[in-house]
Amino acid sequence: MDAFMNFVAANPAFLGIAAAIAILLVGIGWFLDRLVTHRRLQGAQVHARAILEEAKKEAETLKKEARVEAKDFFFQKQQEIEKETKERRGELQNLERKLAKREDQLDKRLDVLDKRERETQQKQKEVANLQRSVVEKEQHMAQLLQQQKAQLEKVSGMTAEEAKELLLQKVESDVRRDAAMIIKRVEDETREHARKKARDILITTIQKIASDQTAEFSVSTIPLPSDEIKGRIIGREGRNIRAFEQITGINLIIDDTPEAVVLSGFDPIRREIARLTLERLISDGRIHPGRIEEVYEKTAREIDEIVVEAGEQIAFESDVHDLHPELIRLLGRLKYRTSYGQNVLLHSKEVAYIAGVMAAEVGADAAIARRAGLLHDIGKSIDWEMQGGHAVIGAEHAKRYGESEEVVHAILAHHEDEEPRTVEALLVMVADAVSAARPGARRETLETYIKRLEKLEEVAQSFAGVEKSFAIQAGREVRILVEPEKIDDVEAAKLARDISKKIETEVEYPGQIRVTVIRETRATEYAR
Repeated sequence: MDAFMNFVAANPAFLGIAAAIAILLVGIGWFLDRLVTHRRLQGAQVHARAILEEAKKEAETLKKEARVEAKDFFFQKQQEIEKETKERRGELQNLERKLAKREDQLDKRLDVLDKRERETQQKQKEVANLQRSVVEKEQHMAQLLQQQKAQLEKVSGMTAEEAKELLLQKVESDVRRDAAMIIKRVEDETREHARKKARDILITTIQKIASDQTAEFSVSTIPLPSDEIKGRIIGREGRNIRAFEQITGINLIIDDTPEAVVLSGFDPIRREIARLTLERLISDGRIHPGRIEEVYEKTAREIDEIVVEAGEQIAFESDVHDLHPELIRLLGRLKYRTSYGQNVLLHSKEVAYIAGVMAAEVGADAAIARRAGLLHDIGKSIDWEMQGGHAVIGAEHAKRYGESEEVVHAILAHHEDEEPRTVEALLVMVADAVSAARPGARRETLETYIKRLEKLEEVAQSFAGVEKSFAIQAGREVRILVEPEKIDDVEAAKLARDISKKIETEVEYPGQIRVTVIRETRATEYAR
């Protein structure tokens, strides 16, 4: 490189020659480039003309095809339009015929309407004439009525208001009489239907009951083999009898009754334990405070087991399951409880059975009816230990030990401590009455019996028109003699109904009471 630079520096003319050669080469390159570009341009023009010619030919071909297709399309559309036009023309002709027909019908209807309108106008004129005639006649009648009213007031000596009041009184009396007759007829029909239905249900129920049970009493009198045992029971200075009463909680009465002693106490369980204890002591012969306590404890354990077994057995026989153990125990205690001589446990079983059968007959819940019937008197097992009626006590314990609201309500309502709201509660009430009121089931004290008869006669005598009343058939029927001039036949039926309603609200009684009103008219003459 350095040698080349030295050569150029030594020969200055070489630069001018080199520059001229470079310019010449540039010019040749430009010329060649122009020549190539020109040839390419000519080739492109030729190619473009060829493309244009070909495009023109294709365009002509497409034009011809388009013309043919357009002619075909136009011809096809023309045919479709002609066909559619022909169809529309036919439809228009049909519509024209229908319209013509409807015009004819409308013309006929218009003729009929015109005729009716003329007839209506004629009738309106006739009605207007009749109205004028009626108005004239009403005015004439009003004048006549006014004249008759004046004449009637003059003849009767009563004003119009007085006559109106008299007429209203007569109408009211007739209406009351008709109402009483309707009430009597409806009551007779309803009573007959209800009696028949109730009879069918009760007969079906009672037919299934084994009523061979007898009233079981809690024994309070214990027979002795001899009167010598009384001294041994009393013991030295009375220590045995005092120990017995203290341990058992039951009073032991030893009097002049030969070969017998009496146990007295409100608690039937304690009385039963005391009875068995004393019988075992008498049988054993060893009677002293230590032996009394030993036998009492053993007997108490046995009675507890008997109570539980009795509760479980009666629940099983009544088809009532899942009872709380405490309810089972309270139920078993009823084995030693009586009411008017009727064993309460057997009575509860009977009520459960009757209520269940009747519930099945009327379509109610038989399981709830049986459960409530079995538990309805459970409060009697502890009613001497707590304040309140046995129904309230029983309902509280049933609720405490998980019984349902329906069962608790039925227990509470079976003596109307609460208004019965369910069919099952009413069935338990009926079953309780059926079991308690059947002949021989219960005993009643003479004093209570007499008071009930007197109350029945008192209720009957409290009504106006009653002459005499008699309670007969052990208080199951009340016969009432009325004054015939004050009570007619229709009012007698109403009187019987009113007396029966008052008895229901004021008198407590088992079963039902029949009220019979007797109206008698006698005519007496003497032949001389």
